[in-house]
Amino acid sequence: MVSARDTETDRVLGLEVGADDYLVKPFGMRELVARCRALLRRSTSHIARDRVLEHANLRLFQEECRVTRDGLEVNLSPKEYRLLELFMLNPRRVWSRDQLLEQLWGIDYFGDSKTVDVHIRWLREKLEASPSAPVHLVTVRGFGYRFG
Repeated sequence: MVSARDTETDRVLGLEVGADDYLVKPFGMRELVARCRALLRRSTSHIARDRVLEHANLRLFQEECRVTRDGLEVNLSPKEYRLLELFMLNPRRVWSRDQLLEQLWGIDYFGDSKTVDVHIRWLREKLEASPSAPVHLVTVRGFGYRFG
């Protein structure tokens, strides 16, 4: 916030109503640039933290479209990656086959909903210690699938 009001009450009020910073006029251009850089550093470090999704022994690096399991890289197809990303962004949410088809294949997809089951199976084989007894990608009988 840039303002000509320079009392402490004005500055506190500006910060309380949501300003990230408060700069009183007149000000030097170098101070303005330094404050902008400080704000950008804070926001950039926050964004970088949010772009790595973690659950148990799995890490998904959104910026790199990369997944690791126990620190080792896992090779996923684009659909498998997007499926895992959707699950990790929405842990514990139960997704039906139709919801997953709409989210990943689009509403125009014309095909069998069993394709979701196939992709879940492939993902389990790559992520689970025991794909037959999954811990991460769990089937919720009668409803769909849940992550976590």
